[in-house]
Amino acid sequence: MKLGVVGLPNVGKSTLFNALTNNKALAANYPFCTIEPNVGVVPVKDERVDALAKMYDSKKITYSTVEFVDIAGLVKGASKGEGLGNKFLSHIREVDAIVHVVRCFKDNNITHVSGDVNPVSDIETINLELIFADIETLNRRISKTKTALKSGDKKYLKELDILEKLLAFLEEGKLVRTMELEKEEREFVDSLLLLTDKKVIYAANVGEDMDLDLVKQVKEHANKENSGVVVLCAKLEEELAALEEDEKAAFIEELGLEKSGLDKLVQESYSLLNLISFLTAGEKESRAWRILRGTKAPQAAGKIHTDFERGFIRAEVIEYQKLMECGSLAAAKAKGLVRSEGKEYVIKDGDVVEFRFNV
Repeated sequence: MKLGVVGLPNVGKSTLFNALTNNKALAANYPFCTIEPNVGVVPVKDERVDALAKMYDSKKITYSTVEFVDIAGLVKGASKGEGLGNKFLSHIREVDAIVHVVRCFKDNNITHVSGDVNPVSDIETINLELIFADIETLNRRISKTKTALKSGDKKYLKELDILEKLLAFLEEGKLVRTMELEKEEREFVDSLLLLTDKKVIYAANVGEDMDLDLVKQVKEHANKENSGVVVLCAKLEEELAALEEDEKAAFIEELGLEKSGLDKLVQESYSLLNLISFLTAGEKESRAWRILRGTKAPQAAGKIHTDFERGFIRAEVIEYQKLMECGSLAAAKAKGLVRSEGKEYVIKDGDVVEFRFNV
């Protein structure tokens, strides 16, 4: 899973990236201190995997991972080449979802690129540039589709109809991700990789004195477009990242927080992208595997190895909680709690699975 961290210059984007990944990306008080995107791969800590590893005395623990990409700050006019322009847009096109860092703190020592702290205006500045970029993409695609129509293939008529609907929608200043589409239309739109179709989590970056009014503005805007919101303090998260795990847990508890900003961000991205994790455990390794919600057993098996999917026979499944309550797999089997599921079984979050296959 690749999440692009974006925002206007000087909103705390690189500070948050440093906190998330423990990298030391340059975070400075001037625009474009990030030119090439910094990349950090972060393990998604999962207490269930730790507990399984303890139960099975596993030699290895493997968590799911999230790849964060710190993309250069965008400015007004990027779609026309201002700032880093097209470079920014090409980097953002490659990510699965966008973490849009929005400044919700006031600090006279940190310059705001437009001179005033206004989170909704900042959001609209970036959205407008993405809209302009998508309009340009659609105009090129419409031109190609009109040429292809001369072949007489009627599929291009359908494509042209969808493309023109998308263009009209964008020209009204609306984002493609808010557009209602039929299933067939949705599949075609997905193939276009439009920037305004990507799902977004707004990271409201607050100061130590949280400005609730600025946060409220971000939440209200996000609700209008069905986007996620995570409220965090990048500066605090950077301090947390420097601590050992036990110190970090104690500090989080002392601050009265349920979890760190990274944990909240990952949880929100899983929810937004409709992802879940199933688990495997054994003496060699205990591991979490990320899949789309609704994935059936053979396709989940294919995440481990293509042979598992090709030769799928059945999945032996137990819910994580029930396994923990029993204390061992043998005890769970004795109670009849381990189920044998076939090809139509839809894997649930937290299922502990052993796949049977034959190739």
